Amino acid sequence: ASMSTNGSLTFISFFSFALQSFRRFGNTLSEYFHLLWFWHRALKIIGANFGTSVLSYFIFLKWLLTFNIFSFLINFSFIIIPQFVAAEPNNLSFTGLELLTGAGYFQQTVLYYGFYTNATIHKIENGPSYNMQLAYIFTVGLYFVICFFTLLFSMAKSFCKNFMDLQTYSGNASKILCTWDFNISNEKAVKLKQKNLSTQIKVQNAGEVRNFSVKERAVHVVIHLVSWIASLGTAVAACAGVYFLSINNLKVRTDFGESQAAMLVLPIVASLLNAFIPFFYSWLGCLERYQTPGYHVYVTIIRNIILKISIVGILCYYWVNVVAESESQCWETLVGQDIYRLVLVDFIFCLLGSFFGEFLRRIIGTTFCVSLGLPEFDIGRNVLDLIYAQTLTWIGILFSPLLPGIQFISFSIVFYVKKVSLMMNCQPPRKVWKTAQMTTSFMFLLFFPSFVGVLSVIGVTVWRLKPSEECGPFRGLSSMYAAVSEWIKTLENHTASKWVVWIYHNLITSVLFFFILSMGKPSPTCAKRTRRAGQLESPDTALSITCLV
Repeated sequence: ASMSTNGSLTFISFFSFALQSFRRFGNTLSEYFHLLWFWHRALKIIGANFGTSVLSYFIFLKWLLTFNIFSFLINFSFIIIPQFVAAEPNNLSFTGLELLTGAGYFQQTVLYYGFYTNATIHKIENGPSYNMQLAYIFTVGLYFVICFFTLLFSMAKSFCKNFMDLQTYSGNASKILCTWDFNISNEKAVKLKQKNLSTQIKVQNAGEVRNFSVKERAVHVVIHLVSWIASLGTAVAACAGVYFLSINNLKVRTDFGESQAAMLVLPIVASLLNAFIPFFYSWLGCLERYQTPGYHVYVTIIRNIILKISIVGILCYYWVNVVAESESQCWETLVGQDIYRLVLVDFIFCLLGSFFGEFLRRIIGTTFCVSLGLPEFDIGRNVLDLIYAQTLTWIGILFSPLLPGIQFISFSIVFYVKKVSLMMNCQPPRKVWKTAQMTTSFMFLLFFPSFVGVLSVIGVTVWRLKPSEECGPFRGLSSMYAAVSEWIKTLENHTASKWVVWIYHNLITSVLFFFILSMGKPSPTCAKRTRRAGQLESPDTALSITCLV
């Protein structure tokens, strides 16, 4: 009887604990949806006052927030929580400077790759086990697969909406008569809706094109040519400076030891270049005097993407070819620390850019030089700041699983700082223009070259680089991907897992499968060589790959 009573009490206590957990989860979800509603209201206010061009930046930022919270939840569930079970106590002292440098105390935490175990975790003896190697590589791989298809789907959806359905409700009469929400009864909401419709009609009627004389066109061509030479030359000089600084970065850190200043040299220089050169590009755009603001924005974006992606490419070369080949005890943690500092310093410079680029500009334009007036929100520069930060986050996921959570916090702060700065310091665009395709363009730039470049770097790291011998979940292996190969070998001895082995050999690692997926036909020369190889009964994998290319 006592045993049944104890069992009942245990069940009741467990049920009450589960009920409390469910309530806490429900409260968290309600708070999250309330936050989303607040964002929705902020977006409506921005769209009504500044139009769809400025609104597209905040929609893109909100979209990136969703990406990062999703990544953080996946990493936290399948990588970080299991590591807490097997974690050893951290004996390093916390001084506070680690928040800026990412070194010291944080080296022995779940923030970095080197802290994670390579052992199979057993919480209960003879109970279920958890393979940390497989969990780490499959979680990161699954996240990138989901990101890939999400980006493709979002681009396709945005393209169909903004490029193929432009004639839907295009007339002003239909906008006034058919798009009004008659459920609106609040006076503020009515005025906000009226402002929004007014802005949309102005955008619809925009599009005046001025005709220039031959002389004016020649002058404009010369100005554009000189501006492009200046912008490309500035980008080359900046990339050269980052290259030489990054190559000597390990030597500087060795000479100065674990000096905080030595650790921050590279991220500060990279962030300074990324912060101030875009202002120079915006000034060049003002000199060029494009007919529509759209041309100005797109040209600024192209120049910024060349600068920022080139700098990221040089940093990736430094991490893959210098840091990974060094004699460091745990090169993956060093890469994670570099990316952490880059993300943090870039966030600080982003906030400073709002202060110096918008607040002080408003003070100057309204006090000292009234002819300048209020500044306009620089869409191109701000969008490329987001793409640069997200690119660093994607690269850093493999080396710092907590980085998406850090980026989610920084993007949330950036959202509200930019919103307040926009409402207080900026004026609506002087020229209204059609911006329905801007969100699609932002997504495309995020996909290529940003996401595609990140996949290349992650692929080289997983398949070609040798992991550190004394840290991380893949210590002792020839590559990170070798963990998957060894797992497949163990499954070959289990009859119930034969289907996994079949998928691995016939789909994932099969040249024939990728040949079938390819849309192009092989050249006649390749076909003859392939038939000749078949007659000689010597299947040539390299030949097949060459024919595919």
